[in-house]
Amino acid sequence: MSEQSGQTAPEEQTASGDERPEARLERAVRAAEQALIEFEIAVETFRVEVENFSRLHHQKLGPMYSRLDELDALIAEAKAARSGDPEDLRRARDARSLVMPMPGVDELFHDWLGSDGISDDAAAMLTERPVRPPERVRPSEEVRRLYRELVRRAHPDLAQDESERTRRDAFIARVNAAYGRGEEQLLRELAEEWDAGPVPPAAAPSESEELYARLEWLSQRKELLSMVAKELEDSAIGAMLRMAPDDPDRLLEEIAEQLLAQVSEREAELASFATP
Repeated sequence: MSEQSGQTAPEEQTASGDERPEARLERAVRAAEQALIEFEIAVETFRVEVENFSRLHHQKLGPMYSRLDELDALIAEAKAARSGDPEDLRRARDARSLVMPMPGVDELFHDWLGSDGISDDAAAMLTERPVRPPERVRPSEEVRRLYRELVRRAHPDLAQDESERTRRDAFIARVNAAYGRGEEQLLRELAEEWDAGPVPPAAAPSESEELYARLEWLSQRKELLSMVAKELEDSAIGAMLRMAPDDPDRLLEEIAEQLLAQVSEREAELASFATP
């Protein structure tokens, strides 16, 4: 329909001058597409804001949170050392467990270290010696038989035209991958797939079917984006952003002031344990 005159556009009319049945559906699809685009822009904008605020929050406040955790652990340990009470000792252990620990040697090197020290592969990488290639398991006789049979039947050189060669190339690539992994069951499934032949092309949907399918996809996409938006809004950082949408930097400053005050309180409390 014309936006200025309010009349039905010629391309939306039938030969008799009536509006085509699909015209209204087409307008609904166009409107839904535009609405979805605007919604995606809004969600992505908020996602970027949450991500940036999270990064700033970590950079500016992360050290303060770490300092508070450390002070809490030190205070709990001082209390436990003074009282010797089992419950105080448990609290001290719990507080210390919250402090970010330094990674151990085994965590840093993972499986580089073996029972006899550093592994051969790790030593090779550290000394720039060639690393030995991974060991390969020899495919079973049945796997080799299935592979040879499939290649003989589906080889691209047997194709009669270019489209058939393309299909065979893609199929043989899957066969080679299955053979390389020694997957007998997959090779059997590929043999059944080849026996079944190419999937016949589906009948082309009508214009109305395409439009309805498009509307359904747009609806599903909107639902997915709504879930993403809700997760962002319900996250800790998202909730903080909603508290100060116009001036998030000021919010960070206020939180920093609160954390600094807490640090000062903890330091004073810790110092009291050093007083005789």
